[in-house]
Amino acid sequence: MTTKIIDITDKQKQELEELVNLLGSIKGRHTELVTVYIPAGFNLSTVTRQLEYEKSMAANIKSKQTRTAVTDSLERIIRELKNYKQTPPNGLAIFCGNISEKEGVQDIQLWFYQPPKQLNNRLYHCDQTFIVEPLKEILEIKDVYGLVVMDRREATIGVLEGKNISVLRKLTSGVPGKIKAGGQCLSSDTMVIEKNRGEIKIKDVRIGDLLEGIDLDTIKPVFNKCLNKWPNKKDTLLIITNNEHPSSHINSSHDHLFYTYNEKRKIVKKVASKLKEGNLLIGNEGKLIKILSIDEDTDNEELIDIEVENNNFFANGLLVHNSAARFERITEGAAKEFYRRIADGMKECFFNMTKLKGILIGGPIPTKEEFLEQGELVTALKNKIIAIKDLGYTDEHGLELLVEESGKDIAQQELIKEKKIIEKFFETLGKSPNRALYGIEKVKIALERGAVSILLISKKLPKNETKELEKMAENIGAETKIISTENQDGVQFYNITKGVGAILRFAIE
Repeated sequence: MTTKIIDITDKQKQELEELVNLLGSIKGRHTELVTVYIPAGFNLSTVTRQLEYEKSMAANIKSKQTRTAVTDSLERIIRELKNYKQTPPNGLAIFCGNISEKEGVQDIQLWFYQPPKQLNNRLYHCDQTFIVEPLKEILEIKDVYGLVVMDRREATIGVLEGKNISVLRKLTSGVPGKIKAGGQCLSSDTMVIEKNRGEIKIKDVRIGDLLEGIDLDTIKPVFNKCLNKWPNKKDTLLIITNNEHPSSHINSSHDHLFYTYNEKRKIVKKVASKLKEGNLLIGNEGKLIKILSIDEDTDNEELIDIEVENNNFFANGLLVHNSAARFERITEGAAKEFYRRIADGMKECFFNMTKLKGILIGGPIPTKEEFLEQGELVTALKNKIIAIKDLGYTDEHGLELLVEESGKDIAQQELIKEKKIIEKFFETLGKSPNRALYGIEKVKIALERGAVSILLISKKLPKNETKELEKMAENIGAETKIISTENQDGVQFYNITKGVGAILRFAIE
C-alpha cells in the first residue's frame, strides 16, 4: 500500500499566504461577509440549493444595508457557481461581501479559490470577518513524517501531514509482554528446597532464593538462584502421583517439563502431557521415581511459575525444568517475527512516499531499540529516523503523544533543510563564483538567459519583486526556494544578498 502525499510549491504557498493575509485583514462594518467552503467531491447542486435558501432567509435581516449586501453577495456566488460543472478536485473556498469601510457605501468583492490540497470542510458562515482557518491549516502543512508506535504486542503505523495524523496500519502479534510468564507452572503449594530456609512452598519463594536442583552432567546437588517469579492460572491441571515423597503428588500444567532417563541413561526432558502411568522420573540424588497415576483436575487454583539458573529445581521431590527459559526463547522468537512484520509494514507505507521528511519511533524501553536492532528495517528508512521517544501507548493516542514529544525534532528538520540550501549557495559562491550570484539585477539577467538552476528569495523581499522573479524562474523551469528570516542563516542571507541569490546551471559573463 502506498499513501500519496501531495505537497504545495513555494509559489502556491506564497499566493495562499497573501490571500489569507488579505482576507484576514478585512473587517466588515456589519455581518455582511459570506464564507463558503465546499469539500472535494461534494455536490454543487446541494450547495446552490443551500445558498438559495440562505438568500431567502436574508430577507429577514432588519438592516437594509446588511440585507442588501448579503443578498447581493449570495447572488454573485450562485452565478459564479453556475460556471462549474462539478466541484474542483480539491474543493472550493469562496469569500464574498461588502468590504467598504464607509458607512452606506457598498463595495462587493468576490474571491473563488481552488486550494492546492483537498478541503475537508463544509461551511456556510456570514459574519463581520471571513473564516480563513481551513486555509491556514494548508499553510501549516510543510512536511510529511512517518509515525510508528509499538511494543511486543501491538504496533500502529501512521503519518503526520501538517496537524493531521492519519492511521495507515495496525498490527498485533499475540506475543505476551516481556515480563509475563510462560505456560509452564506448578501448584502454589508445591514444596521446594531453599538452601537457608529448608523446605518451603513455591508461593513463598523470593527472587534471589537458592533452590535445590542438580548438575545435569555430574548428577550432584546444586543450589540455583531464583531469577524471577510469576502467578498464573490454568483451566486444567495434571495430578501426577507417586509414593516416594510426603507430598506424593504434584499438580502441574500440561506443558510443564519433567526429567527422566533415555535408553542410553542420558537425562532428557519430557512434557507432562506425554507422561504415562509407570514412567520413571528423576528424584533427589538421581533416584528414579515411578508414576502411579495421572489424573486431570479442573479446579482453577493459583499457580506459580519461576525462573532459576541452570534451568532445574526439585518440586515435591521430582526434578522439573525451569519453565521461563523455554518460554523466553519462544516469545523472543515471536517478538523478532513481529518486529519484521512492523518493518515490512513500514516499507509498504513509507518507501514510495516521495514527500517523506523523516520517521518518528515511539515505544517502551527497550522494545523500540530491539525493533531497530532486530526488525531488519531497510536502510533507506532507517536513515530517515529522526527521533526515538519513550512512550507507553501503542494506539492512535500513542501517535498523538509521539508527535507532541517530537515537536523540537521536527522543527529542527525545517531549519536543517533551509540551512543546507543556504550553505550550498554560499559554498558555490565561494568555490565557484561564476556559478552563483546575488543581487536582484544580476539575478534577473541570469533568469533572462535561462542560466538559473535554483532561485533563492528572502521572505523580506517586497511581494511585487518576488512575484516577478518567481514568474521568470517558472518560465525557464528553475526551482524557487523561499528563505525565512526566523533564524540566523536566513538573516545572514538577506543581509549579504539583499534578498535574492541564484545557483546557476552554467556560468554567464
